[in-house]
Amino acid sequence: MSITKALYIGVTGLQSHGDALGVVGDNIANVNTTGYKKERIIFSDLLGRSIGSVNKPGSGVKVDKVTRSFTQGTLLTTDSPTDLAINGKGFFIVSGDVSGISANFYTRAGQFTLDKQGNLVNPLGFIVQGYLVNAAGELDNQLTDLQIANSVLPPSMTELIDISANLDAAATEDPGGAAFSTTSPGTTSNFSTAMTVYDSLGEAHRVDIYFRKTGSNAWEYHALVDGGDLTGGTTGTAVEMAAGTLTFTTDGWLDTETSTVDWDTTGTTPTFNNASDQAITFEFGDSITTDGGTGQAGTTQYASSSTIRSQDQDGYATGELSAVGVESNGDVLAVYYNGQQRLVGKLALATFEAEDRLSRVGDGLWAESIHSGEARISAASTGSSGAITSGALEQSTVDLADEFVDLISYQRGFQANARTISTADQLYMEVVNLKR
Repeated sequence: MSITKALYIGVTGLQSHGDALGVVGDNIANVNTTGYKKERIIFSDLLGRSIGSVNKPGSGVKVDKVTRSFTQGTLLTTDSPTDLAINGKGFFIVSGDVSGISANFYTRAGQFTLDKQGNLVNPLGFIVQGYLVNAAGELDNQLTDLQIANSVLPPSMTELIDISANLDAAATEDPGGAAFSTTSPGTTSNFSTAMTVYDSLGEAHRVDIYFRKTGSNAWEYHALVDGGDLTGGTTGTAVEMAAGTLTFTTDGWLDTETSTVDWDTTGTTPTFNNASDQAITFEFGDSITTDGGTGQAGTTQYASSSTIRSQDQDGYATGELSAVGVESNGDVLAVYYNGQQRLVGKLALATFEAEDRLSRVGDGLWAESIHSGEARISAASTGSSGAITSGALEQSTVDLADEFVDLISYQRGFQANARTISTADQLYMEVVNLKR
């Protein structure tokens, strides 16, 4: 081997180990970069002659390629529900402009927020891609910008009141007289509860429901509303909007539910002020005769104090958007101040046959390459796609301990190759001095 060749071999070592130090430095610099994937350098030897040559020295070393390890990073919890992390394989899809090229790019960094148009965006303003809910309330199958409109959720009037209670079997029959009185409901009933219902305008109204024992295993219910809430009514005068009877078996199970005064839309029931006609159905459980149920999963009549186990109604007032939530399957939910939530879209994830061959764009973004294969787009938690964790971010996969060990190794390699060059230089000096 010539001395000149030894010099150039040393140069290849310096160049390659210098590049390796750069890769380690890049990893260390990105130890706290969200979604960053550790890089690894691969060396390969250089040959100065054809493959057929045997027992010949090589020509040094080169950097073959830099690979990336797409292992799962640790998920760090945050206080923002639009911070998203992927637990498993896949990339978020974002649309934007990089160096004048508008396209879809891919990222594991889920630091998303809503912009003024309601788009879900990353810190660069790139819009997250997914599927939107159409007017029919169904998800479209066309990939598009995920936009959560900051609109008002219209009110919904109450149509069903569901009550589960226990009515005391030992209660006094016909309290206060022979009939229920709307002018003295408290003294002509055994037990009562109150609920809030909503009209077609989203206005809230109080409904008082009284229960009166009329005989052995037999009860009445009466629903009253203050007349001031009703068209043509008088404030302070209660109006009976609905009434009915409940009967129980000797085991205390609900047998029948019968309506005697219907809260309906036939014009016989007064309407709430300025609102549309409204029909409300009362449900007290799975009655044996009326519903064909067991009579035990709802209102019962046992020898214990009368009490409400649960009560619910299906109406709600107008609601404005208060927050956005994302489920593990990518469902995007709009949460409103009235307690309601609606499905407004679904996040899409992309997977690749060779994700380590994606082109690194910068800013946590990746682009397709001919070596990575085309993006396979699907919903989260389907196929090979991972699940989404809301309120969390994936941390860098860089391990500082490993990087410092590599740093020492590459530094020593650089120093050793520098010694090769200095030694070859000394040999040159010896050759030059032969003439003396």
